[in-house]
Amino acid sequence: MTGTTGEPSGPSGTGSGPGRTNRTTVIRIIYLIAALDITWMFVQFSVTPYLAKKLGFDTLWFGYLQTMVGVAQLIGGPMFGRFADVFGARAALSLACAATVVFFVLLAIAEYPIMLFIHKLPTVFMHVLPASQMVVTDLTEPEKRADALSKLGLCFGVGMIAGSTLGGHLNTRYGERFTACFGAVGSAVSLMLVLRFIPKTTKVQHPRTSTDGENKNKSIFNMGEITRLLKFPGVAPTFTVKIIAGLPSGIFQVMFSIIALEFFKLQPEQNGYLMAYFGIVQMVIQGGVIGRLTARFSENSLLNLSIAVAALVGLAQAYMQNVFQFCVTVVPMMFSLSVFNVITDSILTKSVPSSDTGTMLGLCASVQSLLRTVGPTVGGFLYVNFGVSSIGFIQFVVNAAVFMFLLLRPHKKTSEEKK
Repeated sequence: MTGTTGEPSGPSGTGSGPGRTNRTTVIRIIYLIAALDITWMFVQFSVTPYLAKKLGFDTLWFGYLQTMVGVAQLIGGPMFGRFADVFGARAALSLACAATVVFFVLLAIAEYPIMLFIHKLPTVFMHVLPASQMVVTDLTEPEKRADALSKLGLCFGVGMIAGSTLGGHLNTRYGERFTACFGAVGSAVSLMLVLRFIPKTTKVQHPRTSTDGENKNKSIFNMGEITRLLKFPGVAPTFTVKIIAGLPSGIFQVMFSIIALEFFKLQPEQNGYLMAYFGIVQMVIQGGVIGRLTARFSENSLLNLSIAVAALVGLAQAYMQNVFQFCVTVVPMMFSLSVFNVITDSILTKSVPSSDTGTMLGLCASVQSLLRTVGPTVGGFLYVNFGVSSIGFIQFVVNAAVFMFLLLRPHKKTSEEKK
């Protein structure tokens, strides 16, 4: 699918963005920054639960803490994306990395329960991954975009394994506060990489009057400027599919820590091994599978495939009884999640002008935040009243229905599919 406005959605053109010889370097640095950010995020996961317990949080209040993060990022995602479109990649990534530094500093000095809530406030601006996606989108050709975006998933797998291992080791040996300080220093390193290597803007620059620029700057917090992207052809249906088909699997992901503890009865060490298994599977799929698939099949075909596989995974999880059976479903589960997220992001960014890719990716990130916000409530209700199988059955029914809808609706071939 190509941009529908006549404006190129790839990196071709002239302007103040990096030249062709410099793009590869910038993209590699972006992958490094993304991997480091995910590492620090998983380091934080090794601190917050234990510190919350020491400060007297029970399961209910810890749930409120997590919901606060979901709400903050749900609100901040689209606004941050718009900020990135207006002020450029360097400003956006600098803001995100600086917010992460503040986040860890506040975590390190948290001595009262209220401080744990305060330390979550910077998450409104902590959108390193969407900003990295915007840079990769801006600097790659449309036909190579899905493959390039999938490499960020590879970075996620690396960060998941490194952060979980490093965070657990530091927390066990040196305690929560030292680990939080370590995260702050690491985030400062990420900030220095941004300031040193990321150009001011990665977008194609077009002549614009000063009045146009002022109007655009004023529109950063204008929801109309954000939601107008949904009016571009193909955006609203794809975005709706992203929400509906992603909700059941998102509920399972949110509830997995409870499922691992109560249903599978895993010890912390065993849970750590399982998370590492997730990371390895994701690295293989994102790094070695998706690129080959996107080179051979159309994005619409891969979207249909990912939803069909997700339906089958839901059915399998509805009948699973032990952790071995779950491990068997992990490979198709990670395949469907990875392909679904990469392909929907690619389709959506190609459907809007290149000047709005940051805002579009911010909206995509807000979908994940929405799932983290409503997931604990919906998932908790289903788990307590109907058991783990209910989550699997709902995933099967919802994804099967979406698959049939996509299969039966009239489909207009894109220029890529006609080749």
